[in-house]
Amino acid sequence: MIVWVLYDIKNDKARTKVSKVCKHTGLYRVQYSCFLGTLNKNEKDSLQLEIESLIDEEIDKVYIFNMSKDELKGCAMLGQAFDEKLITDEVRSLFF
Repeated sequence: MIVWVLYDIKNDKARTKVSKVCKHTGLYRVQYSCFLGTLNKNEKDSLQLEIESLIDEEIDKVYIFNMSKDELKGCAMLGQAFDEKLITDEVRSLFF
């Protein structure tokens, strides 16, 4: 399944750790606090548990969304939808 992870994490150290966990899981950064990639259910569940252990649930916000390829292709991308320096060809191929 295609998975989006978006976050707003106040603590710099926790935010850095969450970004490293996302990268280690195989997700690709599409914006500074937004990752995209394909994971199976177990990988997604493990990622969720690991992120929960790193954040302060009282102040931080993390969203993990599932999306099908058809839904992704139906998304509108306006302006500079992705920072070209942060994404890979693999992420671009999910859109086109």
